[in-house]
Amino acid sequence: MKKGTPGIKVLMPALSPTMEEGNIVKWLKKEGDTVNVGDALCEIETDKAVVTMESSDDGILAKILVEEGSKNVRLGSIIGLLVEEGQDWKQVEMPADAGDPSSVAPPAPAGASPPAGPAVSAPPKLQHQPGKLQVRLSPAARNILETHGLDPSNVTPTGPRGIFTKEDALKLLQQKQKGKPSELKPVVSPPPAAVPSPSLATAVTSPYPRPAIPAVSTPGQPAALGTFTEIPASNIRRVIAKRLTESKTTIPHAYAAADCAIDAVLKLRKELAKDDIKVSVNDFIIKATAVTLKQMPDVNVTWDGEACRRLQSIDISIAVATDRGLITPIIKDVAAKGIKEIAASAKALAKKARDGKLLPEEYQGGSFSISNLGMFGISDFTAVINPPQACILAVGRARPELKIVEDEEGNEKLEQHQLMTVTLSSDGRVVDDELASKFLETLKANIENPIRLALN
Repeated sequence: MKKGTPGIKVLMPALSPTMEEGNIVKWLKKEGDTVNVGDALCEIETDKAVVTMESSDDGILAKILVEEGSKNVRLGSIIGLLVEEGQDWKQVEMPADAGDPSSVAPPAPAGASPPAGPAVSAPPKLQHQPGKLQVRLSPAARNILETHGLDPSNVTPTGPRGIFTKEDALKLLQQKQKGKPSELKPVVSPPPAAVPSPSLATAVTSPYPRPAIPAVSTPGQPAALGTFTEIPASNIRRVIAKRLTESKTTIPHAYAAADCAIDAVLKLRKELAKDDIKVSVNDFIIKATAVTLKQMPDVNVTWDGEACRRLQSIDISIAVATDRGLITPIIKDVAAKGIKEIAASAKALAKKARDGKLLPEEYQGGSFSISNLGMFGISDFTAVINPPQACILAVGRARPELKIVEDEEGNEKLEQHQLMTVTLSSDGRVVDDELASKFLETLKANIENPIRLALN
């Protein structure tokens, strides 16, 4: 929440340092309701979870400017107005696309006439000019046009029902950047025959080559070429795409793998189960990784673009698959926790992640990541580093393999062991190949001798 003109307080979402956009899921207060400090105002879907926005002021909720269900609300946008008690909250007026909150006019006291003049100075926006046909814009197209000062009135829209789409705006922007004049065509509303039927409303022709995926297919008839079904990206999907691209294009990934025998871990796990202590193999891996990081603090580091930072606390991010994408909640200070406490923390965080109830402090930060796909039958894989962290460990499934061993008398024999491949992705700028190899060697020893985990 942010204060503007005395008497009015504007509500602005500011829930996460990494948050750029959010969706208003639900308003928990309605206009005219009394609000106290700490009251839940609305639920906002951020890049990782659905969180509750609380009020930092007392007052009356005078105006809801962004209705629930609104998508891609920019950080810093004004979503509502609070007024002080005793003021006439019904007199507050403000456009939904209001800009500078300092220009909001305070409401008149109860019984007084409303003030003359505009309530707020709105930012520059596309205006309809006389003599030109009105262009119907998609929200994404409007944002691009207003940001770059583009005029869509002389370009023929390609969207259904004559809508000027995001692709049209991007094409116009490319023409401007190349210094080429836009193709001048009259904007004409499509005739009734050209209006797509409701069953084909999702079929969109794209100016860019994409796989031809039929939006709606009719039995016995082939799908029209060049059509596809566009699936809107959720906030978390957009953040994942941005961070993966950033990671793979800016971090020099190096990879190293090792096979670990987990027979001792499986035996200890069975012994603990007899005492009704339920822990997973992944819990042992998390603990073994924390112990290894404690022994090798040069791997417990991050890179801020200019320098390497060695972290004091060992906070391990664990990858959790959800319906909305991959989330990495953090188990804090793992080296100081026992295996039972680690198991409880991992289980609780995974549930909160799948339910979309993680708090920002539960997924922001971390010094090392672990991604385990063994439960999906994956033998080995490489994972993408989660910046600014320097390493991520990819864990595969346990598999039986025969191994030649020597007995006490020096005789060789075949024994079956349960092996598991772990692959370390490391940032070559801060963790070189020698350090990565020593880390895996030490981790392998800790996993194969779990008694060491109880000593750290």
